[in-house]
Amino acid sequence: MDLSVVVVSYKSRDSLMECLAALDAGGAAPRREVVVVDNASGDGVADALARGFPDARLIANRENVGYARAVNQGIAASSGRHVLVMNPDCVVGPGAIATLAGHLDRHPGCAVAGPRILNPDGSLEYSARAFPDHFTFLFNRYSLLTRWFPGNPWSRRYLMSDWDHSSVRDVDWLSGACLLVRREAIDRVGPMDETFFMFNEDVDWCRRMKLGGWSVTYVPEASVVHHIGASRRKVAAKVIFERHRGMIHYFHKHHPSNPLVAVATDTLILLRAGLMLTANALRPR
Repeated sequence: MDLSVVVVSYKSRDSLMECLAALDAGGAAPRREVVVVDNASGDGVADALARGFPDARLIANRENVGYARAVNQGIAASSGRHVLVMNPDCVVGPGAIATLAGHLDRHPGCAVAGPRILNPDGSLEYSARAFPDHFTFLFNRYSLLTRWFPGNPWSRRYLMSDWDHSSVRDVDWLSGACLLVRREAIDRVGPMDETFFMFNEDVDWCRRMKLGGWSVTYVPEASVVHHIGASRRKVAAKVIFERHRGMIHYFHKHHPSNPLVAVATDTLILLRAGLMLTANALRPR
């Protein structure tokens, strides 16, 4: 099997149908399999797949087990030499998958290849980034400080915004919204860390790949449109909580430090979580 496509779905049936329909345009390998892992959506995804994509395999979880664990279920149930891990709100562009696969085939030391990710309006989503440091929770893609002061050095470093993102480049990590991953690298390094329920599992996975001696490469000739909307509407409080819990787990795992520094960092991250929970509660549905 040349390619396994793993998509985790949670209450995203309509987006999932559009995502799967675009696979042929993306140049997916003729010898491919599609595995959809549904986290107890209750939105009729099984019937929709049976009607529109009967060849897709469905793993139906009885509860929401989180993104990392669901991805790992899909990887374990598949056999392709390359695994495309993709969010259901992504639509691959013409030839995108073939371009990413070609890069992996030409560069045997590359574990992960990621595309240029665009917002629906055609603007660039900063999906290729530097590893986070202790300031990143204040200066990440969605933070108020980044929005108010986009030219600050911490946001520029993390988002790599001084680079035009138009050339192939080895980077620290790539957004997990759409990644083509070499099976051999997964077998050697391991799957996603299931301690991350949602968010931060992608940066951790890329970091572990690089620690294992593999490269992680941004390939802008491949493009994907990402219909993300979580930053602009009310979201479940659990999503905000898990995002920040993941930040804490990441820093404890990869940046062991003086206990006082760790406590201070955890406190600031939790304070940020509290502010975001408050702002989210005030948003209209």
